[in-house]
Amino acid sequence: MLRQFDAMLGELAGAAVDLSPRRFGRISACDGGLVEISGLAMPIGGLCRIDDGKGATLTAEVIGFRNGRTMAMMLGDSVLLRPGVPVRPEGRPGMLPVGEAFLGRAVDGLGRPIDGGGPVRTLAEWPAGGKRTGALDRASVREPFDTGIRAINALTTCGVGQRIGIMAGSGVGKSVLIDMIAHGAAADVVIVGLIGERAREVSDFVARHMRGEAAARTVVVAVPADHAANLRLRGALLATSLAEHFRAQGLRVLLIQDSLTRIAHAAREIGVLLGEPGAARGYPPSALSTITKLVERAGNSAESGGSITAIYTVLADGDDQNDPVVDTARSILDGHIVLSRELAQRGQYPAIDVGASLSRVMNDVVSPQQSALARRLRALVSAYESNRDLLLMGAYRAGADPLIDRGIALHPQIAEFLKQETDQRVNLDQSVGDLQHLLGHDQ
Repeated sequence: MLRQFDAMLGELAGAAVDLSPRRFGRISACDGGLVEISGLAMPIGGLCRIDDGKGATLTAEVIGFRNGRTMAMMLGDSVLLRPGVPVRPEGRPGMLPVGEAFLGRAVDGLGRPIDGGGPVRTLAEWPAGGKRTGALDRASVREPFDTGIRAINALTTCGVGQRIGIMAGSGVGKSVLIDMIAHGAAADVVIVGLIGERAREVSDFVARHMRGEAAARTVVVAVPADHAANLRLRGALLATSLAEHFRAQGLRVLLIQDSLTRIAHAAREIGVLLGEPGAARGYPPSALSTITKLVERAGNSAESGGSITAIYTVLADGDDQNDPVVDTARSILDGHIVLSRELAQRGQYPAIDVGASLSRVMNDVVSPQQSALARRLRALVSAYESNRDLLLMGAYRAGADPLIDRGIALHPQIAEFLKQETDQRVNLDQSVGDLQHLLGHDQ
């Protein structure tokens, strides 16, 4: 507590006082959540306060310009909006609040608490678009990251500073898997962005994770699906900015964004509202570039020694793995974990399709022995699954293929190896040990 107080006093001492005159404009038009403001020039990303004249205050965010007027999008309900009401700038454009005061708190896209606690008091700020660094200023991924999930640790090993996606259709277990990772991962700080999800999921997640010792190192930024598109996008930017702030302090940060698809949906709504034409299945180019810019901000910092290991969930609409968001995410991420609806229906949780999942940094962070064992298990799983229909029909003749025979013999043990209870944590060493025990005499 004293440390936070000292930090706050230091921020107050170094804060610049804004003595510039306050200007204001007026609402001239409103069309479907897009507000036109005359007489007030503001940069994109700036916040403005709208007074309805009856004591209520509304907030909007500048998203563009048109015909000499400022275009803004409401961050909340526009029911009380009227023409001619004054609009005043608020805060510093392009800057988001960060700091240790957010640890142990659940906030919305503007940094306001949603956990029933007092206001988050901090003067530290971070650029909403991040602090751009050169490609050669990023440290390489050389150390394994412990997710606490046996199947991932052993077969799709992640590295500290890696960006990885969890890709699946709805109802296959993405939320449960990130819940397990958030609980069991080895990290100094855990930042969770729940963007565009159900309000019930937000409530349940906060109830499970914002208690005990884990709460002191966790920040939840939650903007449910019923909030404005720009507020949802702002929540994703706030979560990433908080992760960058703690990385700059030399800490190991785990950033979880659920979900990248909902972020792309929010960016699509804003792009369409501004008149941007749809390209890939209705997604304007700006929507897909938004997720690319967001993902590229994670990674290792050579300057501070800190890291952001980022996990992004990607919703495959209709289980389509060629969906534009899925395809874009797969191309820019350092690996992906695919969840299978068929495996989930068989009762295998987490329903990780080990054949379709991969980590592009695995060979850099594990031993050659583990890599060979992982390849062997993938081959056995693939041999069994590709011939599963023949096996069920009784059409396969034993002895026809030694690999299939071995896959059949080890199938029950492999299935148990891939399963894991939601409250169970399996560290890296134990995961590799279980893999060696399973296949140690099978090479």
